Amino acid sequence: MDSGVTSHCAHDNGGSAVASLMVELACILVVSHFLHFLLKPLGQPVTISQILAGFLLGPSGLSRIDFIREHVFQEEAVQYYQTMSTFSRILFMFLIGLEMDVPYLLRSFRLATIVAYGSNVGCCILAACFAPFIYQQTHAHGSIFKFSLIMMMLLSNTASPIVVRVAADLKLATSELGRLAISSSIVNDITCLIGVAVISTMSIQSKPVPRAHNPHHSRGGGEETHSRGIQQKLAAAILCLIVLFLAILTNRILARWLNRRNHSRKYISNLQVACILFFTTIVSIFTELIGYNSTITCFILGVFFPRDGKTTRTLLEKLSYPVHNFILPFYFGYTGFQADISHSMTFHNILLIVFVVCLSISGKIMGTIAACHYVSIPPNQGLILAFLLNVKGHVDLLIISLATATHGWPRNVHNLFLVTVVLNTVVVGPFVSYVVGKERKVMAYRHMGLERQNPDSELRMLACVHGPRHVPTLLGITAWLSGSCKAPVTPYLMHLVEITGKERSNLLYHQKEDDLSDDECFGGNDGMEINQMVDMFTSETGVHMNQITAASTLSTVYEDVCNGAEDLTISIILIPFHKYMRIDGKMECAKEGIRTINQKVLRHAPCTVGILIDKGFGAFGPTLQAMGSFDAQQQPCQMIAVLFFGGVDDREALAFASRLVMHPDVKLTLVRFLSTSTNEYINGMEMAITKDEEVLMTIQSHQSENDADQEFLASFYNRFNFRFISCSSDHSLSLFGLLLESESDWFWFREE
Repeated sequence: MDSGVTSHCAHDNGGSAVASLMVELACILVVSHFLHFLLKPLGQPVTISQILAGFLLGPSGLSRIDFIREHVFQEEAVQYYQTMSTFSRILFMFLIGLEMDVPYLLRSFRLATIVAYGSNVGCCILAACFAPFIYQQTHAHGSIFKFSLIMMMLLSNTASPIVVRVAADLKLATSELGRLAISSSIVNDITCLIGVAVISTMSIQSKPVPRAHNPHHSRGGGEETHSRGIQQKLAAAILCLIVLFLAILTNRILARWLNRRNHSRKYISNLQVACILFFTTIVSIFTELIGYNSTITCFILGVFFPRDGKTTRTLLEKLSYPVHNFILPFYFGYTGFQADISHSMTFHNILLIVFVVCLSISGKIMGTIAACHYVSIPPNQGLILAFLLNVKGHVDLLIISLATATHGWPRNVHNLFLVTVVLNTVVVGPFVSYVVGKERKVMAYRHMGLERQNPDSELRMLACVHGPRHVPTLLGITAWLSGSCKAPVTPYLMHLVEITGKERSNLLYHQKEDDLSDDECFGGNDGMEINQMVDMFTSETGVHMNQITAASTLSTVYEDVCNGAEDLTISIILIPFHKYMRIDGKMECAKEGIRTINQKVLRHAPCTVGILIDKGFGAFGPTLQAMGSFDAQQQPCQMIAVLFFGGVDDREALAFASRLVMHPDVKLTLVRFLSTSTNEYINGMEMAITKDEEVLMTIQSHQSENDADQEFLASFYNRFNFRFISCSSDHSLSLFGLLLESESDWFWFREE
């Protein structure tokens, strides 16, 4: 009878705790939206509002009221909060891995490592200097040396999930500074998690079996138990790596099998998505159960997940909305919910909290600016990086919990450091918003022009299509641009979809789609054809094409294109011509509105714009229908001609062609139209180049367009080892270039 009553009471408490969890989630959503409404005019990111919402609802705010603590935010629900937070972290880190720009992460790994470890060095120096003082003031227990190590990790760590969200909210995620901050935070987070694993292994306490008759034997048994505990920890780490490796292989095999199985569909089914997420969750929970944090596991599973095919596209579509709108508010809110200032309201504790926060900020600023100076990053950008790398999160809470469990920290010390973690993150928003707002004009997206960019720098291209007709050619151009490892390219494909009525939205391919309306909404069958061609292109070339859908009326499509180019810091926009070639070879106007769109894009675009006139001969257009392949290695030598009349637009075209000519299978012919007045000057330059001498030119402050053309062409010839051929002075048109491999195939034409 008693057991039945106990079971019934436990069941009631469990149901009440779940209800309390749902109420808290609803309250965090409401309060965070209200706070964001108040703080958004001040430029604060939504992450700060979510943390403040948890702080106001937690023990530092409304939970101090007895009625709310007993009936709304019950203590029995704490375990449910932790479980929900764990699942939230698993899904979010997996999504971060899926969205991660892996090529940029690899390219910038050295730079990100220098910035991350530079910021850590500054924090470690200050922590080592002031740890004895803080240890004495907090009356903490345990070894001072281990306390110093914990202080170093607390001050050095950076919460990469929060950095990702703050950078996205401040529109820094696609900028060079924002991407560097995200990469550095990931390096920092992984390093600190490895440090936590090492410290937890070092902190294993033996519990030997007492043997009163032989104390020496008892001490030896304790050492043996301690050694056995370390061996078990190392064995668990090896097992975790093996399971992670097998999980990566399983995900890759499963993703490719699902892509083949759903070849005729736009997305995979919800059940298949649930199976993938369930498998990821099982692997992450297994990592937690054997004693290690699952943050790195989830992130690596997302990074190594295949980027091509319907599986990844569906996962992004299914995860983005619920994670950003429901899971993250609870996850960040729970971070603020854990802070309890009710035990820290003394003047001594407040000064100590402010001192630790200032110590963390000072260490980050000192170390980050020193690292930025070493890699030639401006100090103002280094200051923004320092504040972004100062945000704290789950790993810091894990470190505090580990210190409390292994070193017996008192409750007041535990709460004091929890408050410093929350305040470190909260103060980042105002400072970064202020600095970014102050430097907005300096940091604003300014297109320098392709002619002034380093040919080996990253090229960010936005290709726009109205349907699948021009996709093969644009994908072929992307393949040419990706032919050189020295000049990386980040391509985006924007599908421009016309909608009627008042509805208008700008969304990624992984938004606002369901299984029942795949063919009717946002592109229909055209979207499916584009997906199939992009998937084929990615699988055969290894180049990841980022897909975007812009759905709006024809009168406002140009705004989506221009705004997207500015947000993504695009270098060049490629838009299709308003006419297309019919089967009989004649050009026909597709839709008059497309011509208007092109004119508006040319007028308002913040960067270089190229108009694609696709006649079916360029790139991989005919090959797609004939062979169904995008493999550039199987294609014959591609011949490209550039008509150069002179001026800034022609220099931009030639600069873009210089990116294409880096592909080993591309041969470029330059056609330049010369006037007779410049022929004498050109002949002199011809003699200099024939003798393999560099062409040095002095450009006056008020140079003419012709002088700028000559300087740019001289640089172009020297870089690509072109020969310069010109006609005599009585001709006005010169054509020169290398059409075939042999030396005898150099030629020039004359036109009276």
